[in-house]
Amino acid sequence: MDFLLELFRWFVDFVLHMDRHLPQIVNDIGIWVYAVLFLVIFIETGLVVTPFLPGDSLLFAAGAVAATTSLHPLFLWVLLATAAVLGDTANYWIGHFVGPKVFTQESRWFKREYLERTHAFYEKHGGKTIFLARFIPIIRTFAPFVAGIGRMRYGYFISYNVIGGIVWTGLFIGAGYFFGNLPIVKENFSLVIIAIILISLIPAVVEYLKEKRRPHPAVVKQ
Repeated sequence: MDFLLELFRWFVDFVLHMDRHLPQIVNDIGIWVYAVLFLVIFIETGLVVTPFLPGDSLLFAAGAVAATTSLHPLFLWVLLATAAVLGDTANYWIGHFVGPKVFTQESRWFKREYLERTHAFYEKHGGKTIFLARFIPIIRTFAPFVAGIGRMRYGYFISYNVIGGIVWTGLFIGAGYFFGNLPIVKENFSLVIIAIILISLIPAVVEYLKEKRRPHPAVVKQ
Protein backbone atom coordinates (compact mmCIF):
# COMPACT_ATOMS: atom_id res chain seq x y z
CA MET A 1 0.00 0.00 0.00
CA ASP A 2 2.86 2.39 0.84
CA PHE A 3 4.45 1.66 -2.53
CA LEU A 4 1.20 2.44 -4.37
CA LEU A 5 0.79 5.66 -2.39
CA GLU A 6 4.33 6.76 -3.23
CA LEU A 7 3.77 5.85 -6.87
CA PHE A 8 0.59 7.93 -6.93
CA ARG A 9 2.38 10.88 -5.34
CA TRP A 10 5.19 10.63 -7.88
CA PHE A 11 2.68 10.46 -10.73
CA VAL A 12 0.80 13.55 -9.52
CA ASP A 13 4.06 15.44 -9.00
CA PHE A 14 5.24 14.48 -12.49
CA VAL A 15 2.01 15.60 -14.15
CA LEU A 16 1.85 18.90 -12.30
CA HIS A 17 5.53 19.72 -12.80
CA MET A 18 6.27 18.37 -16.25
CA ASP A 19 7.94 21.67 -17.06
CA ARG A 20 10.73 20.61 -14.65
CA HIS A 21 10.74 16.85 -15.17
CA LEU A 22 10.69 16.69 -18.97
CA PRO A 23 13.80 18.89 -19.48
CA GLN A 24 15.61 16.69 -16.97
CA ILE A 25 14.57 13.57 -18.89
CA VAL A 26 15.80 15.18 -22.12
CA ASN A 27 19.17 15.85 -20.45
CA ASP A 28 19.36 12.33 -19.03
CA ILE A 29 18.40 10.21 -22.05
CA GLY A 30 18.69 12.55 -25.03
CA ILE A 31 16.84 11.51 -28.18
CA TRP A 32 15.35 8.50 -26.38
CA VAL A 33 12.85 10.94 -24.90
CA TYR A 34 11.06 10.73 -28.26
CA ALA A 35 10.52 7.01 -27.68
CA VAL A 36 9.22 7.65 -24.15
CA LEU A 37 6.74 10.28 -25.32
CA PHE A 38 5.65 8.08 -28.24
CA LEU A 39 5.05 5.17 -25.86
CA VAL A 40 3.01 7.22 -23.37
CA ILE A 41 0.73 8.67 -26.07
CA PHE A 42 0.36 5.28 -27.73
CA ILE A 43 -0.56 3.57 -24.46
CA GLU A 44 -2.88 6.39 -23.34
CA THR A 45 -4.87 6.15 -26.56
CA GLY A 46 -4.34 2.47 -27.35
CA LEU A 47 -5.04 0.57 -24.14
CA VAL A 48 -8.47 0.77 -22.59
CA VAL A 49 -7.00 0.20 -19.10
CA THR A 50 -4.88 3.38 -19.11
CA PRO A 51 -7.20 6.39 -19.46
CA PHE A 52 -5.46 7.97 -16.45
CA LEU A 53 -2.21 8.66 -18.30
CA PRO A 54 -1.56 12.30 -19.28
CA GLY A 55 -2.60 13.20 -22.81
CA ASP A 56 -3.49 16.87 -23.40
CA SER A 57 -1.22 18.06 -20.59
CA LEU A 58 1.72 15.94 -21.78
CA LEU A 59 1.42 17.30 -25.33
CA PHE A 60 1.29 20.87 -24.03
CA ALA A 61 4.31 20.31 -21.78
CA ALA A 62 6.23 18.59 -24.59
CA GLY A 63 5.60 21.59 -26.85
CA ALA A 64 6.78 23.97 -24.15
CA VAL A 65 9.94 21.92 -23.56
CA ALA A 66 10.61 21.73 -27.32
CA ALA A 67 10.85 25.53 -27.37
CA THR A 68 13.78 25.54 -24.93
CA THR A 69 15.60 22.22 -25.52
CA SER A 70 16.93 20.12 -28.38
CA LEU A 71 13.51 18.60 -29.10
CA HIS A 72 12.37 19.42 -32.64
CA PRO A 73 8.72 20.61 -32.56
CA LEU A 74 7.78 19.51 -36.10
CA PHE A 75 9.30 16.05 -35.67
CA LEU A 76 7.62 15.82 -32.26
CA TRP A 77 4.26 16.62 -33.85
CA VAL A 78 4.65 14.02 -36.61
CA LEU A 79 5.86 11.39 -34.13
CA LEU A 80 3.13 11.90 -31.54
CA ALA A 81 0.40 12.23 -34.17
CA THR A 82 1.56 8.84 -35.46
CA ALA A 83 1.47 7.44 -31.91
CA ALA A 84 -2.07 8.76 -31.44
CA VAL A 85 -3.31 7.28 -34.73
CA LEU A 86 -1.66 3.92 -34.08
CA GLY A 87 -3.01 3.94 -30.51
CA ASP A 88 -6.59 4.46 -31.62
CA THR A 89 -6.14 1.84 -34.33
CA ALA A 90 -4.90 -0.72 -31.82
CA ASN A 91 -7.76 0.16 -29.47
CA TYR A 92 -10.29 -0.28 -32.29
CA TRP A 93 -9.08 -3.79 -33.07
CA ILE A 94 -8.91 -4.72 -29.39
CA GLY A 95 -12.55 -3.68 -29.07
CA HIS A 96 -13.39 -5.52 -32.29
CA PHE A 97 -11.99 -8.83 -31.10
CA VAL A 98 -12.22 -8.90 -27.29
CA GLY A 99 -14.43 -5.98 -26.18
CA PRO A 100 -17.73 -7.81 -25.66
CA LYS A 101 -16.03 -10.44 -23.48
CA VAL A 102 -14.13 -7.94 -21.34
CA PHE A 103 -17.21 -6.05 -20.20
CA THR A 104 -19.37 -9.03 -19.30
CA GLN A 105 -18.33 -8.50 -15.66
CA GLU A 106 -17.54 -5.37 -13.66
CA SER A 107 -13.96 -5.00 -12.43
CA ARG A 108 -11.65 -2.39 -10.95
CA TRP A 109 -10.01 -1.65 -14.30
CA PHE A 110 -12.89 -2.10 -16.73
CA LYS A 111 -15.67 0.22 -15.62
CA ARG A 112 -18.86 -0.52 -17.51
CA GLU A 113 -20.12 2.99 -16.73
CA TYR A 114 -17.24 4.40 -18.81
CA LEU A 115 -18.23 2.18 -21.69
CA GLU A 116 -21.89 3.15 -21.45
CA ARG A 117 -21.05 6.86 -21.18
CA THR A 118 -18.81 6.68 -24.22
CA HIS A 119 -21.41 4.69 -26.12
CA ALA A 120 -24.04 7.37 -25.36
CA PHE A 121 -21.65 10.06 -26.59
CA TYR A 122 -20.96 7.96 -29.69
CA GLU A 123 -24.68 7.48 -30.39
CA LYS A 124 -25.30 11.21 -30.18
CA HIS A 125 -22.42 12.39 -32.34
CA GLY A 126 -21.93 9.40 -34.66
CA GLY A 127 -18.63 9.16 -36.49
CA LYS A 128 -17.60 12.60 -35.23
CA THR A 129 -17.05 10.98 -31.84
CA ILE A 130 -13.72 9.56 -32.99
CA PHE A 131 -12.56 13.12 -33.72
CA LEU A 132 -14.25 14.87 -30.77
CA ALA A 133 -13.16 12.24 -28.27
CA ARG A 134 -9.52 13.19 -28.87
CA PHE A 135 -10.12 16.22 -26.67
CA ILE A 136 -11.92 14.45 -23.79
CA PRO A 137 -10.03 12.29 -21.26
CA ILE A 138 -11.44 8.80 -20.62
CA ILE A 139 -13.78 9.08 -23.61
CA ARG A 140 -10.64 9.50 -25.74
CA THR A 141 -9.51 6.04 -24.65
CA PHE A 142 -12.91 4.34 -24.85
CA ALA A 143 -14.25 5.82 -28.12
CA PRO A 144 -12.13 3.70 -30.50
CA PHE A 145 -12.73 0.69 -28.29
CA VAL A 146 -16.50 1.16 -28.57
CA ALA A 147 -16.15 1.74 -32.31
CA GLY A 148 -14.46 -1.64 -32.55
CA ILE A 149 -17.14 -3.32 -30.45
CA GLY A 150 -19.84 -1.76 -32.64
CA ARG A 151 -18.06 -2.96 -35.80
CA MET A 152 -17.80 0.59 -37.16
CA ARG A 153 -16.61 0.40 -40.78
CA TYR A 154 -12.82 0.64 -40.57
CA GLY A 155 -12.41 2.97 -43.54
CA TYR A 156 -14.84 5.41 -41.90
CA PHE A 157 -13.09 5.04 -38.55
CA ILE A 158 -9.55 5.56 -39.82
CA SER A 159 -10.41 8.81 -41.60
CA TYR A 160 -11.67 10.42 -38.37
CA ASN A 161 -8.81 8.77 -36.49
CA VAL A 162 -6.08 10.28 -38.68
CA ILE A 163 -7.63 13.77 -38.79
CA GLY A 164 -8.28 13.74 -35.04
CA GLY A 165 -4.76 12.56 -34.21
CA ILE A 166 -3.14 15.26 -36.35
CA VAL A 167 -5.33 18.09 -35.04
CA TRP A 168 -5.19 17.00 -31.38
CA THR A 169 -1.42 16.68 -31.17
CA GLY A 170 -0.79 19.74 -33.32
CA LEU A 171 -3.10 21.95 -31.27
CA PHE A 172 -1.61 21.10 -27.87
CA ILE A 173 2.02 20.84 -28.97
CA GLY A 174 1.65 24.15 -30.80
CA ALA A 175 -0.01 25.80 -27.80
CA GLY A 176 2.80 24.61 -25.55
CA TYR A 177 5.50 25.68 -27.99
CA PHE A 178 4.16 29.21 -28.49
CA PHE A 179 2.65 29.92 -25.08
CA GLY A 180 4.18 27.46 -22.62
CA ASN A 181 7.20 29.64 -21.88
CA LEU A 182 5.42 32.93 -21.37
CA PRO A 183 6.30 34.23 -17.89
CA ILE A 184 2.71 34.01 -16.62
CA VAL A 185 2.47 30.39 -17.81
CA LYS A 186 5.89 29.32 -16.51
CA GLU A 187 5.18 30.82 -13.10
CA ASN A 188 1.83 29.06 -12.87
CA PHE A 189 2.55 25.90 -14.85
CA SER A 190 0.83 23.56 -12.38
CA LEU A 191 -2.33 25.68 -12.47
CA VAL A 192 -2.24 25.68 -16.27
CA ILE A 193 -1.99 21.87 -16.32
CA ILE A 194 -4.89 21.57 -13.88
CA ALA A 195 -6.91 24.00 -16.01
CA ILE A 196 -6.22 21.95 -19.15
CA ILE A 197 -7.39 18.78 -17.40
CA LEU A 198 -10.54 20.39 -15.96
CA ILE A 199 -11.51 22.15 -19.19
CA SER A 200 -11.07 18.95 -21.17
CA LEU A 201 -13.41 17.17 -18.76
CA ILE A 202 -16.24 19.71 -19.15
CA PRO A 203 -17.91 18.05 -22.19
CA ALA A 204 -17.97 14.66 -20.45
CA VAL A 205 -19.43 16.20 -17.27
CA VAL A 206 -22.09 18.06 -19.25
CA GLU A 207 -23.09 14.87 -21.06
CA TYR A 208 -23.22 12.98 -17.76
CA LEU A 209 -25.45 15.61 -16.12
CA LYS A 210 -27.75 15.65 -19.14
CA GLU A 211 -28.02 11.88 -18.98
CA LYS A 212 -28.84 12.00 -15.24
CA ARG A 213 -31.61 14.54 -15.84
CA ARG A 214 -33.07 12.75 -18.85
CA PRO A 215 -36.24 10.83 -17.86
CA HIS A 216 -35.97 7.10 -18.29
CA PRO A 217 -38.91 4.99 -19.38
CA ALA A 218 -40.66 3.24 -16.53
CA VAL A 219 -40.21 -0.49 -16.26
CA VAL A 220 -43.54 -2.26 -16.65
CA LYS A 221 -43.82 -5.29 -14.44
CA GLN A 222 -45.53 -8.32 -15.85
